Amino acid sequence: MGRTVTTFSDGSRLEYDKGAFDDWCVYLTRPDGLKYAPRDSQYFQRLVDYGAKYGFDNLYEDYVEIYNRTTKNIDEAVLERIKEIADKYGEDALNIAIDFTIIYMGMIAEENKEFTKLGKRVKRLGVYQVLKERMHYDEAANFSRGKKWKELDRICLSKGF
Repeated sequence: MGRTVTTFSDGSRLEYDKGAFDDWCVYLTRPDGLKYAPRDSQYFQRLVDYGAKYGFDNLYEDYVEIYNRTTKNIDEAVLERIKEIADKYGEDALNIAIDFTIIYMGMIAEENKEFTKLGKRVKRLGVYQVLKERMHYDEAANFSRGKKWKELDRICLSKGF
């Protein structure tokens, strides 16, 4: 059984559980019982859709607020702030809250990876690529694979983070 982090108004639940590499795999359980680990390309695609609807810069700025508050530990205040931020997105508020929380939990997982050099910056790079550079979500989701951390570090620094 995983460690539930938060439950949403529709009954959807996010938790950490064992994945292929560690115990920090993020799982989403929907009200119908479907449980799966959301993939970067899935929520990156939804970010593109939300960005087109509400403004790419608005969405990115909201993400950066969450990023700036992310540490190695789950913070209830950040989980609440994510829901507050998402409220302004009207009919998409619930889904945006879920996606931002998935990304938040993913950043915490990155911060907790043993010997990490990039930590949460690797997620920020992907979000930056889809929302600011309009890179295709599949390309952004796979961009870091196979690259050395120093190369990714240089890329992140060139973008200001």
